[in-house]
Formats: sequence, C-alpha cells, structure tokens
Amino acid sequence: MYIKIYFGEKPVILCDEIDKGINEILHHPDAVFVDEISPRAIKSMLHEIKKDAFHAGVLWHSDLEKLKETFFKNFKVIEAAGGIVQNEKKEILFIQRLGKWDLPKGKIEKGEKEEQCALREVTEETGVTNLQLKKKVGETYHVYDEFGKHFLKISHWYHMTCSAKQVLKPQVEEHITQIKWVKTRDIKEPVKDTYPSVKDILGTFF
Repeated sequence: MYIKIYFGEKPVILCDEIDKGINEILHHPDAVFVDEISPRAIKSMLHEIKKDAFHAGVLWHSDLEKLKETFFKNFKVIEAAGGIVQNEKKEILFIQRLGKWDLPKGKIEKGEKEEQCALREVTEETGVTNLQLKKKVGETYHVYDEFGKHFLKISHWYHMTCSAKQVLKPQVEEHITQIKWVKTRDIKEPVKDTYPSVKDILGTFF
C-alpha cells in the first residue's frame, strides 16, 4: 500500500512495501529514500524537496497508518471532494482555473459528508444539475503554502453522471474562467496542462 503526495510537480510516496513502480523511482539518481519514521528523518526529507535537483521521495515503514500520522503532523490537513463527471456521450467535464485545466472540487464543510460535498461543489463550480453519484474513484494528495502556513489537501474523488443538456456557468469567484465537455479521445489535450494529481486520478478512472 502507498499514498502519493505532490509538492508541486514533485511526488513523495509513503509506503509499507516497495513494489516495482516504487523501485523504478528509487533508481533515479536524485530520488531520496528514508526508512525511518522519526520527526528528524521526515524534516530531512522536507528539506530535500526544496532542492531543484530533487526528483522524488520515498518514505517506507511497515505501519503505513503510523507513517501517515507522523508525516501529516507537519501540515494543516484540509479535506476536499469533487467529481469526474460524465454525460451520456461519455464526455468528461473539465474546468479551467488559474490558467490550468482541472476537475471540479472544493473544501468539505463542517458536518458535511464527502459525497454531499462532491455533488455540491460540482454544481456550484460548473452549474450542472441532476447529478447521479456512481462510486468513489479514489483520493489525491498535494501540499501547498498559503499565508506562511503549510497545508496538505486530501481530495476525495467520485464518479458521477448527468445530462449533456446543461447550461454551464463557471464560478468566477473561484477563479474558474472556462468549462467544457471533453471527448475521451481528446482528453490528452487538457491533461497536457493539468496537475499531476489530476492525471493520476484520471489514470485510475480510465
């Protein structure tokens, strides 16, 4: 088992086993491997991430939950939920936010369930209605800095469907400037200019 956390474009993997894919990452000369769970070791990894040459990091421990708990203590954890939305033509709904293509999502409010948040945020950010929730696809993790603090965002993703006959309305206060349906065969175009975590969750879905 593992989780992948993005620091910009750079991944850090927390794992309890080294599979073939992780082993390939470790063969890169600028990959960093840590096999202890101490705060000092984790601080060292976080320091290495800031270096331009840093390629990827792997933290291994036999107890993944304990590793996550220790690692997450370095951040303020925020949870969000969103959707991979398909219409009857199997097109995927993309939004453009701050110049990058993305999938609609937003922060989970107090007392709100993941599924409720995912449906609400998709409607608020895109204007689509009558969404049908299908299943959870997975989670993505990324780190960002804001107001001098370090945040780790966990995004929960759900597959949902709706009719293509919708009035798409970008939520401009959330810096969304464009919304469009993208055919599966054309998905490489927005994926060229999106976040690595979005590429990962779409890869899981397809």
